[in-house]
Amino acid sequence: FSSVEAILEKYIPEEELGEVKRVMYGCNMGAPVPPLEVPANIQEQASSNDFEIQAYKMTAASEQLRPPRIVKIGLIQNKVVLPSTAPFKEQRQAIFDRIRLLLDAAGEAGVKIACLQEAWPMPFAFCTREKHWLEFAESAETGESVKFCQELAKKHGMVVVSPILERDEAHGATIWNTAVVIGNNGNVIGKHRKNHIPRVGDFNESTYYM
Repeated sequence: FSSVEAILEKYIPEEELGEVKRVMYGCNMGAPVPPLEVPANIQEQASSNDFEIQAYKMTAASEQLRPPRIVKIGLIQNKVVLPSTAPFKEQRQAIFDRIRLLLDAAGEAGVKIACLQEAWPMPFAFCTREKHWLEFAESAETGESVKFCQELAKKHGMVVVSPILERDEAHGATIWNTAVVIGNNGNVIGKHRKNHIPRVGDFNESTYYM
């Protein structure tokens, strides 16, 4: 198994495949979203480090007063590296090491805005009600993941959107699901805290913020 796209392209006729992709991915300016060729050196990094990379071109309506420009945006979906039973410090460091590979590849590919996944420095524990996962919470200004992303943002001259579990020590150590935005110079531009907390059946994410 390589990817869903590879299976679809292998078994679905071309005419029907276009409609399947329209339903799955939508359209861009009324047209299918075309793939882009990934440079060979970036593909080699992906193969060597066991991650998959895809690239697509999205267009926007022309403006009257400004010429068009190209902005490369990277969306990163990672996986945990160590078992969730491993010491937390080791789990976090293993994720950091993995994300470094991905952000370095993104930087070499010319990405200018890199977006990491929700609560990326930890296992996605929101589907449980186990409070010990709150040990991964950190400052949105001086936390370990913030300093890590500042280093890589400055190295590659790119903005990094880093969603973390925030601990607000100034207000009673309140826990927030927060996206920290780090500028291309390594500065913290700001943060956005998630306010709409999902509750579906027995899944109640608000358990973590009480």
